[in-house]
Amino acid sequence: MKQLKPVQPDNDRDNYASLLKGNSDWVSNKLKDDPEYFNKLAAGQSPEVLWIGCSDSRVPANDVTGTQPGEIFVHRNIANVCVHSDMNMLSVLDYAVNVLKVKHVIVAGHYGCGGVAAAMSNKQFGLIDNWLRNIKDVYRLHSHELDRITDEKTKLNRLVELNAIEQVYNLCKTSIIQNAWKERTDLQVHGWVIDLGTGLVKDLKVSSSGPANLGYVYELDSVEAVSVR
Repeated sequence: MKQLKPVQPDNDRDNYASLLKGNSDWVSNKLKDDPEYFNKLAAGQSPEVLWIGCSDSRVPANDVTGTQPGEIFVHRNIANVCVHSDMNMLSVLDYAVNVLKVKHVIVAGHYGCGGVAAAMSNKQFGLIDNWLRNIKDVYRLHSHELDRITDEKTKLNRLVELNAIEQVYNLCKTSIIQNAWKERTDLQVHGWVIDLGTGLVKDLKVSSSGPANLGYVYELDSVEAVSVR
């Protein structure tokens, strides 16, 4: 019996076709400006920045910063969370810091973040609740400040800022960053928030270039061999 293929609605086919057309137009425009553009792009990458941002479709790293492909190494997830158990993020961080030798790691949140808003609520959303719990932990750490804010939008925006700040500290606590700081003086970790209403970036002024502000318990010495009995 012949299996029938699902038929896409006309508007879905049009939307999909527009992506391929957009790619073709993009290639043509790039080659018109520089016939060697893709040969150069294929030769390799040497970005100086790692961007850890939200998966939200409105905050593409290159557009926000006015940079070109090849200039920013990018990792994105729901609400730009950086936790020690996320092997995906840690792998990206390790490659960016130790292979690409990036000089700046930027955690980029954005106002009106749906993930942060979901974490502020008491609703269940499914599997993602386990991920959002990390943001609930940020709320708990700063509840003395957040609970005083009565306007919900203002509270959400402040939690967006605090979440980005905590993720900066989480990155600084990793052995990847701390070991790099032992060998290099040019690596910095920053916290940003993007205002979708204006397109402008707010620097949260938490840039770190060493472990001094983490607290003694988080500062890591050299790797110590574990004795085997």
